[in-house]
Amino acid sequence: MALFPPGKGGGEGVGYGYKGKGILIHTITDANGMPVVAITTPANGDEKQQVLPMLAQIQLATGRRGNPKRRPKTLAADKGYDAKWLRHKLRTKGIRPQIKKRQWQGKKLIGRPVAEIVPRYQQERSFSWLQRKYRRLVVRWERLKVCFDAFLLLACSYIWFSKLVG
Repeated sequence: MALFPPGKGGGEGVGYGYKGKGILIHTITDANGMPVVAITTPANGDEKQQVLPMLAQIQLATGRRGNPKRRPKTLAADKGYDAKWLRHKLRTKGIRPQIKKRQWQGKKLIGRPVAEIVPRYQQERSFSWLQRKYRRLVVRWERLKVCFDAFLLLACSYIWFSKLVG
């Protein structure tokens, strides 16, 4: 009988975040919650740095001749993506940012509260599809980042396949 000692925890592309060891799945979805771009990063990475590389991967088919459209009109995100430089970059590219502002503790707002509506339910719907239908993506068992990214892209393609065929 051979003894197999337990492997060292983690793997390629795994980092320690504020909730422990793991990875983050970043996606950009369309208005119906269908994933357009999906990437993974270590849990200790900066979320704001991933927006511009993901936007560079987008190619939207418009049904017309010529080059495909490369940018969406608006980008909705949560508080983790709030930064002045990111808002400025998005506006220079012609994208309207809908990013909820962070509220610092101890800072009181003066005047009437402004209702900020950021439509994030499409993004959350996409994550729920990935977690409910594809349990392999909930806990990462693969040591290689390439294998996990392949499972993620396969799950996204199955979501699109069921939408287009069914």
